[in-house]
Amino acid sequence: MSVKVVVVDDHDVIRVGVRESLDADIEVIGEARDVEGAVAAIRATRPEVVILDVHLPGGTGGGALDVLAEVLGGDHSPRVLALSVSDAAEDVVAVVRAGARGYVTKSISGPDLSDAVRRVATGDAVFSPRLAGFVLDAFNAAGGEVAAADEDLDKLTEREQEVMRLIARGYTYREVGQKLFISVKTVETHVGKVLHKLQLSNRHELAHWAARRGIA
Repeated sequence: MSVKVVVVDDHDVIRVGVRESLDADIEVIGEARDVEGAVAAIRATRPEVVILDVHLPGGTGGGALDVLAEVLGGDHSPRVLALSVSDAAEDVVAVVRAGARGYVTKSISGPDLSDAVRRVATGDAVFSPRLAGFVLDAFNAAGGEVAAADEDLDKLTEREQEVMRLIARGYTYREVGQKLFISVKTVETHVGKVLHKLQLSNRHELAHWAARRGIA
């Protein structure tokens, strides 16, 4: 069985290199070079895995975080493997908290990348050895941030928390309304109250806020 993937990178040569280095059982069914193109390609093709560059043009400036906020949490949510030149701890931790299943650098070999794609497709978490340490350290030290998240959540009603979590996972207002059996207008009202209480500007900032605190 082949693994269907979408490759997202703003450099054409990288996308070509990734496509040509993958094993024959991994099928590239879509490509994109920016945030908007990535979201469109993922929604159109419904891949099992997205190979996602961390720093992308477009969106609200969050790069991979913008893509993750839009495509994760729905009925056909893909698994995401971040592929980046960056091995900075803050990049690794931010992308993993936003929902990526793995993070490898662009120095990875073709066979190792293919293996990482297969493992992510089956639900494994895959990291380059040094990067795994960043993730463990960050989540072991998350106590203070979790406490801050609890304090912020106390500002929200139970219904507002339900709406917030679904929006943060990438559901549309219509989908949230269907899940909670409320109107789209009511969803919009709840989202407005959530953004005001948390002092955020839009749903993308809300998704990042929830991902950083591990509460989406």
